[in-house]
Amino acid sequence: MNDAVTDPVVRLTNVTRSFAQGGVTIDVLRGVNLAVNPGEIVALLGPSGSGKSTMLQAIGLLEGGFGGRIEIAGIDASKLGKDQRAAVRRDHIGFVYQFHHLLPDFNALENVVLPQLITGKPRVECEERAKELLGALGLGQRLEHRPSKLSGGEQQRVAVARALANRPRLVLADEPTGNLDEATADVVLGQFLSLVRGEGSAALVATHNERLARQMDRVVRLHDGVLA
Repeated sequence: MNDAVTDPVVRLTNVTRSFAQGGVTIDVLRGVNLAVNPGEIVALLGPSGSGKSTMLQAIGLLEGGFGGRIEIAGIDASKLGKDQRAAVRRDHIGFVYQFHHLLPDFNALENVVLPQLITGKPRVECEERAKELLGALGLGQRLEHRPSKLSGGEQQRVAVARALANRPRLVLADEPTGNLDEATADVVLGQFLSLVRGEGSAALVATHNERLARQMDRVVRLHDGVLA
């Protein structure tokens, strides 16, 4: 059997992160260990301020200062330089944030096309992929709308399509429905989970909502800087 197929998409080994504040050292992550397997959707549960976002930043290779070992798609990212980390993010990771962060001067289709163009794909191929994803999210009639002309739920669905545009091995979602009302959040999360499963990606979804977390394959809890 090919180990690359069965190995975890992400593996954290004794990951730590500390911050100095007012002469005091604050340990946010204290020896975190986690493995997420291909196609698995894991809820990262914890109250606000528990370190969920810090943990996602570690996995997303968005900043330095972390101790321990971080492996993404079998790559030991702990020892990579800035450009190499950027390449791992581009090739293997998609991001969905609490706020959509769409480019306001570009329409829905263009927002999903742009991250694909960065990888050097032909524009026609990028547009086909964007239409496929946006159509699956119920936005086939909203392709030409800029973010300001979309509802909050529609904006977040465009952000989901953008995160999946380059077929990432791993999707990191940080409170992806946190800015939506409950009914809209349920719809968007359901579409997100369905699309991620259909794409075969793994996902780690940070949330403080127990009800939403139960819809995922597995729940891990961050408490006092360690996972339970």
